[in-house]
Amino acid sequence: MNRYPLWKYITVAIALVFGFIYTLPNFFGESPAVQVSSAKVTLKVDANTQARVEDALKSAGITHQGIVLDSVGVKARFKDTDTQLKAKDAIERTFNPDSRDPQYVVALNLLSASPQWLTAMNALPMYLGLDLRGGVHFLLQVDMKGALTKRLDSQSADLRSMLRDKNIRHAGIGREGDRIVVRFRDADTRNQARNAISDSTTDLALADLGDGSDLKLVATLKPEAEKKIGEFAIKQNITTLHNRINELGVAEPVIQQQGADRIVVQLPGVQDTAKAKDILGRTATLEIRMVDDGPGALEAAIAGNAPFGTEVYTERGGQPLLVKKQVVLTGDRLTDAQPGFDSQTQEPAVHLTLDSAGARIFKDITRDNVGKRMAILLIEKGKGEVVTAPVIRTEIGGGRVQISGRMSSMEAADTALLLRAGSLAAPMDIVEERTIGPSLGAENIQKGFHSTLWGFVAIAVFMIAYYQMFGVVSVVALASNLLLLVALLSLLQATLTLPGIAAIALTLGMAIDANVLINERVREELRNGMPPQAAISEGYERAFSTILDSNITTLIAGLALLIFGSGPVRGFAVVHCLGILTSIFSSVVVSRAIVNLIYGRQKKLLKVAIGNVWKPGNTAVDRKN
Repeated sequence: MNRYPLWKYITVAIALVFGFIYTLPNFFGESPAVQVSSAKVTLKVDANTQARVEDALKSAGITHQGIVLDSVGVKARFKDTDTQLKAKDAIERTFNPDSRDPQYVVALNLLSASPQWLTAMNALPMYLGLDLRGGVHFLLQVDMKGALTKRLDSQSADLRSMLRDKNIRHAGIGREGDRIVVRFRDADTRNQARNAISDSTTDLALADLGDGSDLKLVATLKPEAEKKIGEFAIKQNITTLHNRINELGVAEPVIQQQGADRIVVQLPGVQDTAKAKDILGRTATLEIRMVDDGPGALEAAIAGNAPFGTEVYTERGGQPLLVKKQVVLTGDRLTDAQPGFDSQTQEPAVHLTLDSAGARIFKDITRDNVGKRMAILLIEKGKGEVVTAPVIRTEIGGGRVQISGRMSSMEAADTALLLRAGSLAAPMDIVEERTIGPSLGAENIQKGFHSTLWGFVAIAVFMIAYYQMFGVVSVVALASNLLLLVALLSLLQATLTLPGIAAIALTLGMAIDANVLINERVREELRNGMPPQAAISEGYERAFSTILDSNITTLIAGLALLIFGSGPVRGFAVVHCLGILTSIFSSVVVSRAIVNLIYGRQKKLLKVAIGNVWKPGNTAVDRKN
């Protein structure tokens, strides 16, 4: 009656072992480290970079506890923060001898101190949020008006080119505030222009103004177009910020939209506010220029006699490249960039999408320069880098451009990201700035840990005193619930915040409530005269539906918080929802397995230690089979 099949015991044991292994890394803490990543598109961090880091530390007489190379960069681990700071200075001197033009980003970081065998199993500690680890918090205001103005300027240039291609004469096109005004001398030409504009774009609302010889066609952005531009600006800026914050070496940054036109950026572990502000506010532009492949031109430029209208850059691989100063196309005309493969050679490639004006310009450029090289540059802080310099094989029209040759799949993805998110879609201003020190974060961790610990102890004392052996079983089930919850949060690499600790404490109370229901149900069956073995079975079976109903309703509320909430509310909701799932398993399955091991194999069970079972008018009774 109260015996589990062997596979159920094995399942419970595996779950508890899993919980122990994936909870364990959280007790090892973190060790100070220095991260080296590339600050240039043309520089790649590889095994040679790792060797240079090792040589720099050896030359400075600094002992490290391991150096690893991953997708982010080279990371060197040290025993304490003093050694970490000394190592950062030594590595900085080696990799960035010219502080005005840094080639690499050397940032302080924290790495998990877990043993290698745990890391190999992907058993990593939870990330700690800003309120637990310390760091900086920024609230950025996106200039939506600036984004709309930028789009209107682009639209006015597109209209000018389109009307010229269709031989429709006008008396001038200009932006006046939030509208584009096109002037005409006669009504027929204005009607032709209106029809042509309506056919070429659906984002503009057109209206006729003026009379006589001063006729005007006024174009304004439709509300749905303004909404789409705003959403694109927010999305593009968030993508750009993610790309830039990688330079800081932040393990788990929080970058998310708040409201219609604001972005929240939280950088746990970062204390250098000035450096963070510099990277967040950085501006970058994309430019397409032609390469000067004239005989002897590059050699002359390297010797200091560059031909007029050219300048020398460095392309991927470190080779010098002579590029013309004239910009034929800018990144403003780029609408999308995605990694992919060449349809003919199956080599990694980057697929670009240009707007109508950009497609027209690119078609003309490629038609006139077949066989020549074209350089795509990323200009930042007045300095340019060549992302790629492909050869133009044929005329390219339709606004779809492919860049391929001499790149891996990872490089194609990186190039697409740079081209897609190299610059901000709209200006941003920092409207709120907060710095939380690591000492305050450590205090929050200590208080949160103590609140959970003493809450657990208080529950354990009450349950054991009131329910005796069944109380001990409930406490063990509660401990397994906490173990599985922390293991899941670690496995999912969730970010634990102060509200998350509150959710853990709440989960303990809700989990023990399920065991109270089971214990009282068993007591009730004993009170009604049922034998102990049957009372245990009926208690668990009949309490399960009540436990399931109460937890499902609470889970619905948690999912609502997860879907509609943001920031700390979502952090609370994630822990809350996971805690409900683990509490159902621990309070029903784990506790039942323990009870079955204790009482299930006793054929002549005379009594169970579940506290006093009161019956009206009598003292506690023991029921026999």
